[in-house]
Amino acid sequence: MVIVFPIPPLASNSCWRFFCFSLFIHTSSSDRHTLMYALFRKDEKNVNSSTFLASFYALIAVCFWGISFVSAKAVLPFIDSSTLLLMRFGIGALFLFILLLFSKGAKRPSLRYIPHLFVLSVIGVFVHQLLQLTALLTIDASAAGWMISFAPVFTVALSIVFLHERLTTKKAVGIVTATIGVFLIISGAQGQTVAFSVNIGYFLMLLSTLNWAGYSILLKRMVIPLPPLAITFYTCLIGALLSVPLFITNDGVKQLQLIGAVEWSHLLFLGIFVSGIAYWCWSKAIHTLGASRSSSFLYVEPIATLIAAVLLLHEKIILISMLGGVIIIGGVILMNRSGDKSITRYKR
Repeated sequence: MVIVFPIPPLASNSCWRFFCFSLFIHTSSSDRHTLMYALFRKDEKNVNSSTFLASFYALIAVCFWGISFVSAKAVLPFIDSSTLLLMRFGIGALFLFILLLFSKGAKRPSLRYIPHLFVLSVIGVFVHQLLQLTALLTIDASAAGWMISFAPVFTVALSIVFLHERLTTKKAVGIVTATIGVFLIISGAQGQTVAFSVNIGYFLMLLSTLNWAGYSILLKRMVIPLPPLAITFYTCLIGALLSVPLFITNDGVKQLQLIGAVEWSHLLFLGIFVSGIAYWCWSKAIHTLGASRSSSFLYVEPIATLIAAVLLLHEKIILISMLGGVIIIGGVILMNRSGDKSITRYKR
């Protein structure tokens, strides 16, 4: 008979396996089945627990990213885009710097990689966010949340043109399907019927998704020997510094003096939770689930944006726009089924 004693929670997996192995070699063959069952049952519980926690981290991250459109929309009537950029990425860089102090791995880039970080900061932070914030001045946050889902389509298109990747049937159908979804979102902006309306905000939002696709391609080609946390910190820091001249020109200090507690709470949310905690949660999720499984949670992002926009900004639910958003996601899912890893979106 084998008696398997429970191991205290502080004991490591290696201690548990050594203990079980010691019992294993001193037991009969019939009792070894019981011992092996106890060992693998514990490992299975640990795996299930880790997977559930990682899924929770991924869900938290994409929800924060989805709500970021709503927070930005809520603050923009009181401060301009450059002030919002500086505050968001300045606070975010400070928070990421604190995380970086307690992390392992390389933290300082060599001089040869500083131009790489500068290019990524200009395209992926400064230009990308400036386009989005300007677009949010004229379109709903919920519409922006749906349209950002179109970014993987541009990523595939650019990969075909510049990386010479093959255009499969599934990719082609997915691109056409997602494009129809964008048309429905734009055309349904004025109500429940399909009637095309010209709005510069939608054009800027599409331009931001194209810009993000270009950033994703560059991120794949520019190999920087730094951990993702360090790269994110430096791009946030450089992006914040790039917005300083516009901040001074537009008298951003005076703008910040006039905003209230609600606006400051949105700025802190954008800096700490969106640029800091969301990144930490996402990295934890990818470590356990992998990039492919984690990316499936990104489809929740526009839904989080829609719910937050309705609750916080009292935006109306436009059925045509919702249908367009669902069609976009359907097209992206179809492209993902082609097995192309370039479609996976990067953290925003």
